[in-house]
Amino acid sequence: MKPLTTMLTRKTLRAVVTVALLLVAIPAAQAQSAPSAERLELCSSCHGAGGNSKTEKIPSIAGQPEFFLLNSLVLIREGVRNVEPMAPFMKDMKDDEIQALATYFAAQKPERTDEPIDQAQARRGAELVDPRHCTSCHTPNLTGEQTAPRIAGQRLDYLIDAITAFRDSRRTGGDPLMSEAAQGLSDADIVALANYAASK
Repeated sequence: MKPLTTMLTRKTLRAVVTVALLLVAIPAAQAQSAPSAERLELCSSCHGAGGNSKTEKIPSIAGQPEFFLLNSLVLIREGVRNVEPMAPFMKDMKDDEIQALATYFAAQKPERTDEPIDQAQARRGAELVDPRHCTSCHTPNLTGEQTAPRIAGQRLDYLIDAITAFRDSRRTGGDPLMSEAAQGLSDADIVALANYAASK
């Protein structure tokens, strides 16, 4: 694996610095205490009430680590992570609004996906978790921490789509460690891992 610094573009590095500065500056500036009703309505229209998604291939964001949410939103705003549907909403979003959204959704209670889980696939996925070192970043209960997202109970279709994108190097602004971990996974492996995570 190449050193991290050689894998990051200038744009990515700038976004990482932005996140770091944001973490320092927001408390000093007394961040906006709660997101506006308009912002919450926009977020909920895709990510579901309280951040629990009911929409195909749209992730749930309830209960995600606050830093993960903060980092993701900054990367999208800065154009490092390309999420076309979100780009217009993020373009002019202020730092304190981003912090308020991250804080709000991190505090929401996550609900397990209501998609049907294939239990045989989930059992097979359980056997792949340790060899793929999933728990070393996402934690043993898959609830995530820091920049590693919560994948426990996440939408099944989103997990399949996201892991496949990491494997195929189509995920912009993604974690290089995740791209490395996904290398060599077959489509069947991805379905099994997704069923396991979604079942938690």
